[in-house]
Amino acid sequence: MGKFPLADKAFLSVVVCLKCKTRNPKGTVKCRKCNYPHLRPKRARRKEAKGGGK
Repeated sequence: MGKFPLADKAFLSVVVCLKCKTRNPKGTVKCRKCNYPHLRPKRARRKEAKGGGK
């Protein structure tokens, strides 16, 4: 993750709609934009190594 654990925690407290990709607050049952009921947790991005190693 990043340098700021507090920001990372806030970033991951989001769920994403599988239909329209809208970010919704955690605990939401339906998407706020399209009312689609299928949501997934926001995925953490992995830091990639610098330098383009083999």
